[in-house]
Amino acid sequence: MKKIIINTTNAPAPIGPYNQAVLSGNTLYISGQIPLDATTGKLVVGDIKKETEKCMLNLKAILTEANMSFENVVKSSIFLADMNQFAQVNEVYGSYFEADTAPARETVEVANLPKFVNVEISMIAIL
Repeated sequence: MKKIIINTTNAPAPIGPYNQAVLSGNTLYISGQIPLDATTGKLVVGDIKKETEKCMLNLKAILTEANMSFENVVKSSIFLADMNQFAQVNEVYGSYFEADTAPARETVEVANLPKFVNVEISMIAIL
Protein backbone atom coordinates (compact mmCIF):
# COMPACT_ATOMS: atom_id res chain seq x y z
CA MET A 1 0.00 0.00 0.00
CA LYS A 2 1.29 3.42 -0.94
CA LYS A 3 2.00 5.88 1.84
CA ILE A 4 2.40 9.61 1.49
CA ILE A 5 4.46 11.65 3.93
CA ILE A 6 2.74 14.86 5.04
CA ASN A 7 4.89 17.74 6.26
CA THR A 8 4.20 21.45 6.57
CA THR A 9 6.27 24.39 7.74
CA ASN A 10 3.13 25.63 9.55
CA ALA A 11 3.67 23.01 12.26
CA PRO A 12 6.88 22.21 14.14
CA ALA A 13 9.44 20.05 12.38
CA PRO A 14 9.85 16.59 13.93
CA ILE A 15 12.37 16.42 16.78
CA GLY A 16 13.26 12.81 16.02
CA PRO A 17 13.16 10.13 13.32
CA TYR A 18 9.49 10.50 12.37
CA ASN A 19 7.24 12.60 10.14
CA GLN A 20 4.44 14.98 11.07
CA ALA A 21 1.94 12.65 9.45
CA VAL A 22 1.61 9.66 7.14
CA LEU A 23 -1.30 9.14 4.77
CA SER A 24 -1.86 5.44 4.08
CA GLY A 25 -4.83 4.76 1.83
CA ASN A 26 -7.53 7.10 3.11
CA THR A 27 -6.21 7.21 6.69
CA LEU A 28 -4.01 10.00 8.04
CA TYR A 29 -1.90 9.20 11.10
CA ILE A 30 -0.72 12.42 12.77
CA SER A 31 2.22 12.28 15.14
CA GLY A 32 1.79 13.72 18.61
CA GLN A 33 1.96 17.49 18.65
CA ILE A 34 3.36 19.44 21.56
CA PRO A 35 2.97 23.19 22.19
CA LEU A 36 5.97 24.11 20.06
CA ASP A 37 5.68 27.21 17.90
CA ALA A 38 6.77 26.42 14.33
CA THR A 39 7.74 30.03 13.62
CA THR A 40 9.86 30.76 16.67
CA GLY A 41 10.91 27.24 17.65
CA LYS A 42 9.95 28.06 21.23
CA LEU A 43 7.65 26.17 23.54
CA VAL A 44 4.40 27.74 24.70
CA VAL A 45 4.47 27.18 28.48
CA GLY A 46 2.90 28.40 31.67
CA ASP A 47 -0.79 28.22 30.76
CA ILE A 48 -2.31 24.82 29.96
CA LYS A 49 -5.08 26.38 27.86
CA LYS A 50 -2.56 28.21 25.67
CA GLU A 51 -0.42 25.07 25.48
CA THR A 52 -3.42 23.01 24.36
CA GLU A 53 -4.42 25.69 21.85
CA LYS A 54 -0.93 25.54 20.30
CA CYS A 55 -1.16 21.74 20.02
CA MET A 56 -4.52 22.04 18.29
CA LEU A 57 -3.25 24.72 15.90
CA ASN A 58 -0.29 22.49 15.01
CA LEU A 59 -2.69 19.61 14.35
CA LYS A 60 -4.91 21.90 12.26
CA ALA A 61 -1.92 22.91 10.12
CA ILE A 62 -1.11 19.26 9.42
CA LEU A 63 -4.74 18.41 8.66
CA THR A 64 -4.90 21.39 6.29
CA GLU A 65 -1.73 20.25 4.51
CA ALA A 66 -3.46 16.89 3.94
CA ASN A 67 -6.60 18.66 2.64
CA MET A 68 -8.57 17.65 5.73
CA SER A 69 -10.10 19.33 8.77
CA PHE A 70 -11.10 18.38 12.30
CA GLU A 71 -14.31 16.96 10.78
CA ASN A 72 -12.15 14.15 9.33
CA VAL A 73 -10.72 13.16 12.73
CA VAL A 74 -11.96 9.80 14.00
CA LYS A 75 -9.56 9.21 16.94
CA SER A 76 -7.52 11.41 19.27
CA SER A 77 -5.08 10.64 22.03
CA ILE A 78 -4.28 13.21 24.69
CA PHE A 79 -1.31 12.78 26.99
CA LEU A 80 -1.13 14.96 30.11
CA ALA A 81 1.61 15.48 32.65
CA ASP A 82 -1.06 16.31 35.25
CA MET A 83 -4.61 14.92 35.09
CA ASN A 84 -5.72 17.80 37.34
CA GLN A 85 -5.52 19.94 34.17
CA PHE A 86 -7.99 17.70 32.31
CA ALA A 87 -10.95 20.12 32.51
CA GLN A 88 -8.96 23.02 31.05
CA VAL A 89 -7.49 20.87 28.26
CA ASN A 90 -10.91 19.39 27.52
CA GLU A 91 -12.44 22.88 27.24
CA VAL A 92 -9.95 23.96 24.56
CA TYR A 93 -9.97 20.60 22.76
CA GLY A 94 -13.77 20.50 22.76
CA SER A 95 -14.01 23.88 21.06
CA TYR A 96 -12.67 22.27 17.87
CA PHE A 97 -15.43 19.65 17.59
CA GLU A 98 -19.20 19.37 17.50
CA ALA A 99 -20.32 17.23 20.45
CA ASP A 100 -22.47 14.91 18.34
CA THR A 101 -19.69 14.18 15.81
CA ALA A 102 -16.61 14.35 18.05
CA PRO A 103 -14.01 11.61 17.52
CA ALA A 104 -13.24 8.71 19.82
CA ARG A 105 -10.58 9.66 22.35
CA GLU A 106 -8.54 8.66 25.33
CA THR A 107 -6.77 10.92 27.77
CA VAL A 108 -4.00 9.56 29.94
CA GLU A 109 -1.62 10.97 32.50
CA VAL A 110 2.02 10.16 31.82
CA ALA A 111 5.24 10.60 33.79
CA ASN A 112 6.98 12.73 31.14
CA LEU A 113 6.49 14.03 27.63
CA PRO A 114 8.98 15.25 24.99
CA LYS A 115 10.75 18.42 26.10
CA PHE A 116 8.91 17.92 29.43
CA VAL A 117 5.79 19.68 28.12
CA ASN A 118 2.42 19.40 29.88
CA VAL A 119 0.33 18.16 26.95
CA GLU A 120 0.73 16.21 23.70
CA ILE A 121 -2.08 15.33 21.28
CA SER A 122 -2.10 12.90 18.35
CA MET A 123 -4.89 12.16 15.87
CA ILE A 124 -6.10 9.77 13.20
CA ALA A 125 -8.25 11.16 10.40
CA ILE A 126 -10.09 9.56 7.49
CA LEU A 127 -10.77 11.06 4.05
